[in-house]
Amino acid sequence: MTSVLFVVSEHGYWGEECIEPLETLSEAGLEITVATPTGSPPAIDERSVDPETVGEETAAHVQDVHESDERLNDPIPVAEARADAYDALVLPGGHGTEWDVTQDSHVRTLLREMVEGDDGTALVVCHAVGALAFTRDSHDAFLVTGREVTGFPNEWEEDIVDENDLLPDGRKLPYWVEDEVKTAGGEWDAALESDTSVTVDGDLITARGPGSSRVAAETLLEELDV
Repeated sequence: MTSVLFVVSEHGYWGEECIEPLETLSEAGLEITVATPTGSPPAIDERSVDPETVGEETAAHVQDVHESDERLNDPIPVAEARADAYDALVLPGGHGTEWDVTQDSHVRTLLREMVEGDDGTALVVCHAVGALAFTRDSHDAFLVTGREVTGFPNEWEEDIVDENDLLPDGRKLPYWVEDEVKTAGGEWDAALESDTSVTVDGDLITARGPGSSRVAAETLLEELDV
């Protein structure tokens, strides 16, 4: 059976970016394991279950899955995960990833081994794309250098943070994803003129944001030939 590891933030994942791929891949018969940096259940970004932000139907469904899915409620510590045990790695986004997932050395190791290896595929969504700016390949170069990627764009971030880079909940944004990925040598194109944005470069799939979550999951299924 094709197996997939989701690494989800304990500081606030964006609901749709996790739940949509989780359900799409599960419905396709893939075996899903969820990990978090410490092994504690992930936290959800409250704005991603706010009916005024995402709509009543999405908010209710995402909240229900967040609370009831056994995989989300009983994750493994990411340090216990080994890349060769999975066919794919999924990193859902959300601002919270900037405090844990993208800064975790074990996540970076998994990401490098999945993308550089012969058998793995990685799907990285939205703010989690920032992990590519901190991950080195086996030659000590940035993994993202020269790769075509999409992710959460500066233009969208400007509508969320204030002039001091403070989020609505008062936390200061550690970095802007687009800036960091470009600095690390990524070939960035968020395709702002399109409704969705998913980019495939070798064994690396990146997705722009919530609205691209389903297309991203379907693209992963295609790449896995499931």
